[in-house]
Amino acid sequence: MYSNDMGVSTLRIAPSILSADFTAIASAIDRIEQSGADWIHLDVMDGHFVPNLTFGPKMVADIRKLTTLPLDVHLMVQNPDISIPWYIESGADHITFHSEACVHAHRAVQQIQAARVRAGISIVPSTPVAAIEPLLDCVDIVLVMSVNPGFGGQQFIPSTLQKVSQLARARDNAGARYDIVIDGGVNQGTGQQLAAAGADVLVSGSAFFQAPEPARFVQALKNPGAAV
Repeated sequence: MYSNDMGVSTLRIAPSILSADFTAIASAIDRIEQSGADWIHLDVMDGHFVPNLTFGPKMVADIRKLTTLPLDVHLMVQNPDISIPWYIESGADHITFHSEACVHAHRAVQQIQAARVRAGISIVPSTPVAAIEPLLDCVDIVLVMSVNPGFGGQQFIPSTLQKVSQLARARDNAGARYDIVIDGGVNQGTGQQLAAAGADVLVSGSAFFQAPEPARFVQALKNPGAAV
């Protein structure tokens, strides 16, 4: 986890609208903005790479009209190089795709960055960090799935912590600048462990949208000593 020169935590929180009520998406975006969260995480699922369907570029474009917060698009789709241009056009600030779903990953990263959008690579729980080592010097984001992707509300997989620590060490050793993002099973307890391991951004879906006071929940994630 990065800190500024004064030692203040720069941990960022990215609520996932996967756990929002899609019939009241404007209200969900307002909830995120009022909470003090930093990004909006958008899980795009195609029913092939993962066993679920969510939404497409129109949802991203419509949310873009509602907020100035960074839109963090997570493509859980087969052949992401086909759909990357759709999400660039929709106004995404970050586009992350899965290494397991893309043969020509360097080309996909270049495609995203050429549009002045931050490019990310993601791995599922069964994929080791070694599988993406050739990309670590060129990506802006590394997203580690801490549950098997496809559905919200799952239990955190503890071995994820080792991957976070490994990525943080690799970043320090190479002088790289990617953000380490964790997606799945994030709550106040797991968030504290992930931050200690070196995570920069915590994606939270169910825990965020179920929190009685979203602003207190966000602050509790950023400052583990606080109470929800």
